[in-house]
Amino acid sequence: MSVKNVTEEKVLTPRGMETREKLLKAAEEVFGQKGYFETSIVNISQEAKVAQGTFYNYFPSKKDIYDELIRSYSRDLRIAIKEGMAGSSSFEEAQRNGFFAFFSWVKNHPNLYSIVQQAVVVDQELFRWYYGKLANGFLKSLSQGIEAGEFKDLDQETVAYCLMSIGQFLGMRWVYWEKKEVPEEAFDAAMTLIFQGLKK
Repeated sequence: MSVKNVTEEKVLTPRGMETREKLLKAAEEVFGQKGYFETSIVNISQEAKVAQGTFYNYFPSKKDIYDELIRSYSRDLRIAIKEGMAGSSSFEEAQRNGFFAFFSWVKNHPNLYSIVQQAVVVDQELFRWYYGKLANGFLKSLSQGIEAGEFKDLDQETVAYCLMSIGQFLGMRWVYWEKKEVPEEAFDAAMTLIFQGLKK
């Protein structure tokens, strides 16, 4: 998929960057509350407290700002996970730290779940791109752990998507539904399942 930033060819002033970020934050809030199809550019502009004409200086359409929001989610989340994993003493510790970073990031972006899931009907290609990018990060870490002899040599794509599903649904259960941090016992149970399995 070709993923293009709709404003990447336009040089923005610091004030312009501030306005663009304000529009993205407003879109995040409105898409999260109303859903893609019920959201209008007027809604986003009002939430951002800018004139409707200002919106078009930064994004050609509602779909463009939605796409950019998904791209920014992908970029910022992957950076947060990478930073969380940095400095780990083992590949297992890196995975634990990566999950913790994911849950911490999602807590500050609770609309992530509803907005990304809407992409199933808004733009399936974008939806697959988003999860494909996350999977690539897991694949890189798994491959390194296998090469180091720390992880079993299992089908890496299957393992990557299994790990993603654990993070996805634990975060949904606690952070999105309950508006809480993932309980320590739930986190520990998930890590035990990942690294020790179910079998006694």
